[in-house]
Amino acid sequence: MLIQVKYHNGHKDAVTPKWLDRMIAARKIKAFRRSSGWVTLGVDPVRTKKSDNYQGTERRRKRDLFV
Repeated sequence: MLIQVKYHNGHKDAVTPKWLDRMIAARKIKAFRRSSGWVTLGVDPVRTKKSDNYQGTERRRKRDLFV
């Protein structure tokens, strides 16, 4: 599946989801298209990669070690 993107210079392209993540992280694009319409980076909410350095208390239920 390819996702439409808009660059800062106005050009459009289609990229894979993997490249979309990279381009968002590197701020190479201005917007991308979802099924609901265009998402403008810095204006519309966008999910980011989960950080591995969470410092808070673990609140998820732990599985039993002995079954």
